[in-house]
Amino acid sequence: MRVEFQRFAFVVVASAGLLWLAGCETTSVKLPELPSFGQTDATGSVPIVVADGDITGSTAGSDPKLIQDNMTPSAPNDDLSVGREQFRQGNYGMSEKMCRRSVEQSPKSADAWLCLAASYDRLKRFDLADRAYLQLIRLVGRTAAVLNNMGYSYMLRGDYRRARATLNEAASRDPANPFVQNNLALLAEATATKEGIR
Repeated sequence: MRVEFQRFAFVVVASAGLLWLAGCETTSVKLPELPSFGQTDATGSVPIVVADGDITGSTAGSDPKLIQDNMTPSAPNDDLSVGREQFRQGNYGMSEKMCRRSVEQSPKSADAWLCLAASYDRLKRFDLADRAYLQLIRLVGRTAAVLNNMGYSYMLRGDYRRARATLNEAASRDPANPFVQNNLALLAEATATKEGIR
């Protein structure tokens, strides 16, 4: 009898808890969007600048980096941050999904477009990568960082002629950029050994 009473009491308490939860309003809270680069100006718009980094992971012996970690502060769980982390871990499908969501939420974020283009490159969806790079150029122009990543994209495709021309243009814009220099060295090695870039 006592065991049955305890079961009955448990059921009553559990049911009351469920009824209370059912009465609670559930809302989706959207965190405020953080600027991709820097602070907003007096008009409230976010300046568009691309980080001078690398998404290719072509630096010898180092882990792939989407961009330099200290360049763009963002919330640790926003779509772009998650996409970058997925890219670093080699989960390119998930990276593409999160970076695409970031682009949809912030279509003027150069970081988001760069992440998306790099993800498409790794998935060998070069048609979509080209579209992302074109949008990135519309936003920030033909910067050394953009050209460097486009050059790496051409290397992945085996189009070494276009890769060389694009990387040389990047080097002319920023001769001391180590990412561009590393990609030029990688291109020279791939051309000499006739091995593709992975």
